Amino acid sequence: MKQGIDYIGVTCVFYCHDGKGNLLLHKRSQMCRDEKGRWDCGGGAMKFGETFEQTVRREVKEEYDCKISKLNFVGINNVVRNHESKKTHWIAILFTAEVNPDDVKIGVPAKMEKIGWFKPNKLPKPLHSMFLTHLQFVKDAGII
Repeated sequence: MKQGIDYIGVTCVFYCHDGKGNLLLHKRSQMCRDEKGRWDCGGGAMKFGETFEQTVRREVKEEYDCKISKLNFVGINNVVRNHESKKTHWIAILFTAEVNPDDVKIGVPAKMEKIGWFKPNKLPKPLHSMFLTHLQFVKDAGII
């Protein structure tokens, strides 16, 4: 059985930033399960027994090979979408994670074509289908 398809999945989504108003995004590779070639923030499914914060810290280390200096919870979103003609259902726990730009690098080269730092008003395209919806939680929290 697969999370998000056979049962509701729980994912922690994080917007990494540098504390100066810049967001870290990555371009999804053709090896990703969905939204190939789209720019996205980070995220990943929780593992059994993890807290939300542990999930975010693990995923940031895996995806960007760096540590978080400041972590903030910004909201929860119910995400129901269609993926390859199948309905998917995820509960997204949303965070911001301040990181040092000098420490960031691609940690999962098979799933990321490239990474970059962007101002929220000058984002690359195309974006992940949920990116702007979730970014609004970050803006509403006053983090960026």
